Amino acid sequence: MIKKGIGRQIVLHYFIVVFVTLFMVEIIFTLTIRTYYYDTIYNHMYTHSIWASDYFQKFARSNSERDPDYFTEMLRSFELDNTELMILDRNGEVKASTNAFQADKAIQTGDVPVALAGGVGKWVGRQPSTGELVMAVSRPLQIQGQTQYIARFVTSLERVNSKLLNLTFLSIAVAAAVLAIVTLFSIGLANSIVKPINNIRDVSAQMARGKFDARIRGNYKYELGELAATLNYMAEEIVRSNQIKDEFISSISHELRTPLTGIKGWSETLTSGGFDPEETKLGMGIIAKETNRLIGLVEEILDFSKLQQNEMKLVIGQVNLKELIQETMLNVWAKAEQKQIQLKLEDRTEQPVIVSGDGNRLKQVFLNVVDNAIKFSHEQSWIHLVISLKEDGRAMVEVADTGIGISEEYLHKVKDRFFQVNHQGGGTGLGLAISQQIVELHHGEMGIHSELGVGTTVTVTLPVAEDAELPDASASAAPQGDSSSGSENAGRLDPEKDDQA
Repeated sequence: MIKKGIGRQIVLHYFIVVFVTLFMVEIIFTLTIRTYYYDTIYNHMYTHSIWASDYFQKFARSNSERDPDYFTEMLRSFELDNTELMILDRNGEVKASTNAFQADKAIQTGDVPVALAGGVGKWVGRQPSTGELVMAVSRPLQIQGQTQYIARFVTSLERVNSKLLNLTFLSIAVAAAVLAIVTLFSIGLANSIVKPINNIRDVSAQMARGKFDARIRGNYKYELGELAATLNYMAEEIVRSNQIKDEFISSISHELRTPLTGIKGWSETLTSGGFDPEETKLGMGIIAKETNRLIGLVEEILDFSKLQQNEMKLVIGQVNLKELIQETMLNVWAKAEQKQIQLKLEDRTEQPVIVSGDGNRLKQVFLNVVDNAIKFSHEQSWIHLVISLKEDGRAMVEVADTGIGISEEYLHKVKDRFFQVNHQGGGTGLGLAISQQIVELHHGEMGIHSELGVGTTVTVTLPVAEDAELPDASASAAPQGDSSSGSENAGRLDPEKDDQA
């Protein structure tokens, strides 16, 4: 007995479809073969009745004045095997018959009135005297167009029905054999489907219990193979995500412990007292710096959490892309100076590029990208920032460095959450993941192209604001004046361009 499930449903559906089909075929076959046999018998008696009628007309004309004692000759000439030939008068009385037992009553079956009316009558029914099933065919015997007698052929259908019954039993046996074969085939088919599903279910249950090293074995085809491959891939991704999560927890614990240790140490030191103002100022500066570092780490984690829950709200406005990049460069200038890295800005547009977005969030993206470029660049190198317009009208910012680069093995993973190529470099591994999502919230794209030992280029593409209100000359003078306040450092940022921030 097949237990409940898909296997039983498959077998049951196959069984029902084949059973109904065979049942209909059996009925059609039985009716067809019965009709064929009955029609053959009828046609045989019908043909002989024509010959008998023709003979009678010819014989009767030549013996019109004699008593019809010629019926005996007629019966002998047209008698059929296993068939009774009777000559009836107009009242249905038997005048002559090939059967020695004469009927004691007039025959009034349905074929007789038809013959009296000039047609050929056919009747199938049971003989009143014997109860056996017979077929009767009656044809009028006419003289000068008037029906005088009736030639009636009667044959038993019992032998025919016996043969039909045997054929029916044989066809039922064949149908049962076909049904059994189809059932066995459907069971095999059901097992070929159910066994892989059960295997996949068992492995999935192991995965649900946290055993992610379990894998689905077997070379399954079609949809089952795709399902097995998908579940195996899911398990691999979960293992990878857990590894990344564990590494993140370890990394963030270290990142948090370092500033906390500094804050705790200097707090205890300053609490003990006895320091001159310079030492106190130094200690307070370190505490403030480490506090800001902690705040940055916590804010990065909070930003990522908001993005994951779709809770980050953007304050949309019109942002001058060049001014935003200049502010970013000024914010990271001190860090670049420590490694003697030059920041070069090239604006390839003919007029200010205005994008619609959240200026603070976009600045966060570029700060992260440029900060990474500085972190992984060699000393006394350069970082090239380019603003341009693409053929489709979108604005593009490229940040290119000549740093250590990223290997092809890790290039497609760098924007994954918690992923870090160099775990010794610090950080949470969330910066690029957050930047990617912020850019996507602005309906833009972020791409990374890198070659190990050559450098990395990060491109950020953003849609240009429609109907942007460009600042006039007097209004634009203020930002330029503000940025010129840092012009003393402009030579350090890019000695080759006077207008670079």
